[in-house]
Amino acid sequence: MAQIFLVPGFFGFTKLGAYSYFHRVDEALKTNLKQHGIDAEVVEVDTLPTASIRRRAARLIDFVSEHGGLEQDNLHFIGHSTGGLDIRMMLSPGIQLRSSKQEQEIARRTRTVITLSTPHYGTPMANFFTGISGRKLLLVLCLMATSGPGRYAIYSLARLMQQVAHLDSWLGQRNDILDSVAKNLLSQVRPEEGEEIWQYLRCISEDQGAMLQLTPEAMDLFNSAVVDQSGIDYVSFVSGSPAPSSRLLIPGARNLYQSLTHLIYAFCYQLTKSEHRHYPYPRLPAEEQHQSEAHLGFSLSPSTNDGIVPTLSQFWGRTGGVYSADHMDVVGQFQHAHLGEHYSTWMMSGSGFNEDRFERMWDDISKAIAKRQRKRKTQTRASKRSTETV
Repeated sequence: MAQIFLVPGFFGFTKLGAYSYFHRVDEALKTNLKQHGIDAEVVEVDTLPTASIRRRAARLIDFVSEHGGLEQDNLHFIGHSTGGLDIRMMLSPGIQLRSSKQEQEIARRTRTVITLSTPHYGTPMANFFTGISGRKLLLVLCLMATSGPGRYAIYSLARLMQQVAHLDSWLGQRNDILDSVAKNLLSQVRPEEGEEIWQYLRCISEDQGAMLQLTPEAMDLFNSAVVDQSGIDYVSFVSGSPAPSSRLLIPGARNLYQSLTHLIYAFCYQLTKSEHRHYPYPRLPAEEQHQSEAHLGFSLSPSTNDGIVPTLSQFWGRTGGVYSADHMDVVGQFQHAHLGEHYSTWMMSGSGFNEDRFERMWDDISKAIAKRQRKRKTQTRASKRSTETV
């Protein structure tokens, strides 16, 4: 039996309202691993949304211990975005996060580390949040979340947006992002202090340490101290999406919200495309560069990104796959219909990510886990035969 931990990224959560961070990932992993002959338990990690990587990694140790990880012999970790850095720090030899040395026991039992859209060499997006504009935006958000008047203001706005979502269907705007947010989040907003959404926002207001640590400058220091654990297969899965298109910015009668979300994507893409001249991303060998571009369907340069993380910043260890996808597509947050339900994307990036690509990517991830699991089983059998012979 394999135990797989899904670690969310920056601003991450397990569930918020009716939203799941890893949407349909549990189902995809279990189904694909079963086809490869592997039974698996998939556990979504409850992390600290914007806390420092060190605090998030320590929380990960506690979570794994609380959920039976120290009783398993085949642990596999999948970290999306910052989640991949949490895993790397937790497993790095020589770093002590807990006095009980639980991380050493977890490392001994770990077989695979999958990093998905992870900023191993930082992202310029972090520089925005550490700047004046980003800090002001977060300050306003935190003040509203931690004060009574602020909560009631957000509650009132949520109710207004629900009405807009209901009325805009008369204009042909159906199954859009506003409808999704109204159904899965806004309908569950209450002004009472103990509600889930306020607890989530309060966590953000209390600790925003990861914002500084995800800059290219800080990740340069991170990589000099955090090293890979021997005996563990580190595999990176990489995303990149095309540059913003003026075609997608033109509002249409039936896709007004798609145009608005593409405007958000264009803003994020521009923030993320500038490479730091003193802290450049590693360059790929010519053959891997060519293969990556073939998978993406467009050229790969230092400015290429998935709307949040530069694509060249995501390569670490062995490359498991490269996909045309934006940052949230890969965890199931893309435009699609499933079992009669419609799901809207947070950013209309034009990546072309769809159901087939989602299934293929998570099957590729499952294959990486299954390969390591089978190798471990073979090694165990060989060791047992050797012991019996002696």
